[in-house]
Amino acid sequence: MPLKTPVQYVDSLRELKIRAYVNGERVDSVADHPAIAPHINTVAKTYELAHAPEHRDVMTVESHMTGERVHRYTHIFQSADDLVKKIQMLRLLGQTTGTCFQRCVGLDALNALYAITYDIDQGEGSDYHQRFRAYLAQVQKADLMLAGAMTDPKGHRALRPSQQEDPDQFVRVVERREDGVVIRGAKLHNTGGINSHGILVMPGTGLKEEERDYAVACAVPADAAGVLFIFGRQSNDSRKLEGGCDIGNPRFGVVGGEAMVVFDDVFVPNERVFMNGETGYAATLVNYFATWHRANYGGCKGGNADVLIGATAKMTKVLGTERNAVVRDKLIEMIHMNETTYASAIGASAMGYPLLCGAYMVEPMMANTVKQNITRNVYEIGRVSHDLSGGFLATMPGEKSFDNPEIARFVEKYHQANPEYETRERVKLGRYIENMTSVTTMVEAIHGAGSPQAQRIVMLGLAEIDKKIAMADQVIDGDDDVEGLPLPERRVDK
Repeated sequence: MPLKTPVQYVDSLRELKIRAYVNGERVDSVADHPAIAPHINTVAKTYELAHAPEHRDVMTVESHMTGERVHRYTHIFQSADDLVKKIQMLRLLGQTTGTCFQRCVGLDALNALYAITYDIDQGEGSDYHQRFRAYLAQVQKADLMLAGAMTDPKGHRALRPSQQEDPDQFVRVVERREDGVVIRGAKLHNTGGINSHGILVMPGTGLKEEERDYAVACAVPADAAGVLFIFGRQSNDSRKLEGGCDIGNPRFGVVGGEAMVVFDDVFVPNERVFMNGETGYAATLVNYFATWHRANYGGCKGGNADVLIGATAKMTKVLGTERNAVVRDKLIEMIHMNETTYASAIGASAMGYPLLCGAYMVEPMMANTVKQNITRNVYEIGRVSHDLSGGFLATMPGEKSFDNPEIARFVEKYHQANPEYETRERVKLGRYIENMTSVTTMVEAIHGAGSPQAQRIVMLGLAEIDKKIAMADQVIDGDDDVEGLPLPERRVDK
């Protein structure tokens, strides 16, 4: 059965010669750098749970191509049940790690490329879909961790790709050869990119006919010549190097270790090229990916919020406020918001439908609604957590304060609350809450899978307002009374 173990995943990263930079310095091994370690641990958890018998049905699935049991993160959705189990998997992983587990972008990119290659072949007579299926079979057999790369730097936002002063602000083909293409540019915000086996490159916007060089989709090994990763800085990230509870989530870190990936004239052989100049399909590819990805957030953020709610609830016990009616009501509000977003993700999945290629798409209106709710509810859940945890979150002493005999007794004494709990427990909880409600996590919640306005534009387009007006007209002014049914009497004033 093609399922990696956590150790095999880490060892496979060591085998790659990934060119990566952390805080401006070249990294010898991404698998052994302390700044990257929490993100690797999180991905390793996705491999670990796939071997747990109790999670087999959620974490693994039978491949529709080979019939073998494969990781759900390498699977093409074949039914509405597949979509539902995906959301269940995301919540389970969120509950288990309390952070971003990074493989979702690659999964949705696989499905988007599976669908768009089929569409292009049907319209243009190409062989992209066959190429992609061969690549997918390799991904499933090796149980690869993939990063999806869609977001271009964009340069001057008022200008299209072909209008930029610097044409490399959007990834583009700079040379076409008989055996492949050479691409140049960069993709930003790549979740898990620095600890992935490969990168799935996709156009990030709709394109005009004259912009065919930007219409490129392909798969690139993480250690291909010309590929380099620049690791992003995040709130409190230097604490990873210190160890201890100040990290907040010591084992799994915060968010997904996002990185910029640069393609400095990277050659991609034809068998890994899945779009090459077909501009008319770029917008559809973006839409496929975004729709699947937006539904995810009700699962992953739901699982993360479960942990945050638990940490907040325990904090109220540490403070001695857990029986207060106002406190309990605020916890209920956190639960309500979390279950609402999860329910909408399950609904979007349960209402899924087949595309022409056979893959299943989530219901688009509900998927965009999921992400729109996330842009608000994650902030609100964080606000309530801050409310219940108190101003202590902003002024907590560092862990080393407990080790200095000159001040340790004062730190212990004056941060003690409920005597049933040690002061260190209060700090540990506070650090996790601080990290999970930092600018890093909040910005990811609002901009991941597209900014809030992107969802609102789609929602308005899908709402069919004219039909709703017709419904209102029919209800208010309609004359389709059925014979034999009672009608209200008209009152006549005398």
